[in-house]
Amino acid sequence: MSLYGEQIEFEEERKQEQHDHKPSGKGFLKELIDGSLITRSSVIRQLPYIVFLTLLAFIYIGNRYHAEKLVRQESELQSELQHLRAKAITVSAELMDISRQSEVLRLLEKEDLDIEESLEPPVKIVVKE
Repeated sequence: MSLYGEQIEFEEERKQEQHDHKPSGKGFLKELIDGSLITRSSVIRQLPYIVFLTLLAFIYIGNRYHAEKLVRQESELQSELQHLRAKAITVSAELMDISRQSEVLRLLEKEDLDIEESLEPPVKIVVKE
């Protein structure tokens, strides 16, 4: 009886090996859909490698999105920098215009302040030690 039991086990192992080494072809799509392709021992042995490749793919995709986000931010910052640089040049020009002596006198007259222009030049004070 033990000889007969071993023969049954041997036939089941042989059927499993035949199933594992079934040539792929016209039934590939059907095997993929019903899940029998995934249960093959050759696929199961490669599962860690497949998981590793999938993880690398996710990391690559995430890195790509992050890089694109950084490029967009850099572009926005460059645009803002150009805008602020133009504004700084404009404000600097206005300040230079306002700080001219003739413009200061005009603004004083406009505001009707009782401040007059000094006609005497400034005197340099020299301290001897």
